[in-house]
Amino acid sequence: MDYLEINKEAWDKRTQVHVSSQFYDVEGFIAGKSSLNITERQLLGDVTGKSLLHLQCHFGLDTLSWARLGAKVTGVDLSSQAIAQAKALAQTVKLPARFINSDIYSFGETSSEQFDIVFTSYGVLCWLPDLDLWAKTIAKSLKPGGRFHLVEFHPFNDVLSGYCYFPGKAPDIEEEGTYTENCSGETSTTLTWPHSLSEVIAALINAGIVIQGFQEYAYSPYHCFPDLEYIQGQGYRLLFKGRAIPLLYSVTGQKSPEK
Repeated sequence: MDYLEINKEAWDKRTQVHVSSQFYDVEGFIAGKSSLNITERQLLGDVTGKSLLHLQCHFGLDTLSWARLGAKVTGVDLSSQAIAQAKALAQTVKLPARFINSDIYSFGETSSEQFDIVFTSYGVLCWLPDLDLWAKTIAKSLKPGGRFHLVEFHPFNDVLSGYCYFPGKAPDIEEEGTYTENCSGETSTTLTWPHSLSEVIAALINAGIVIQGFQEYAYSPYHCFPDLEYIQGQGYRLLFKGRAIPLLYSVTGQKSPEK
């Protein structure tokens, strides 16, 4: 079973739904709105003049939002439909950006370019069967002293929903719709893998990334899970037996200046 082809087909289909959704609000972005959340803005800080590689960039809203803040951006994504939309969007808003249609592993094998920042966020790791290879791609793509930033959905919510926490060789195979409000019940076959927090951290350390920060967050900026409650000024939270659970986590690391 070719998981890349199956997931590419799913994300090609999803892209057509996402670009017209209120969830992504492309019209608002074109009018000047940023798609970035305060979490990643605070983590990355000032990106003016820095080269930034955005892995699994979807159709480029966040990538182009970093470009608006002064970064020299490159986005990489598996979906050819997403990359086509990203390129068209860059032309519409007249922002310099480069977008590459590739899976992460192939990109890591073929690219020799290095960047000041590697960034990836929100629902990215579950699509990758091998985090060691992912982390090696990140380390290879960073300049000496370059920084890596991950913002990801916390696995705690998946565990409460009945998914595995610890990784296994076999993927979860599901027929599922997408998370935007306009999905109309259409589904696609997807293959995903669970990844524990320790697996994420260990993969980065083993690849030579020095971990400088790890945080967990009780709120999500996105209303993309069942039973979420909106709290003004905070975002969406989920209670389990009356207690808030972590919905996001972030990891910040740096490639050794000597590497």
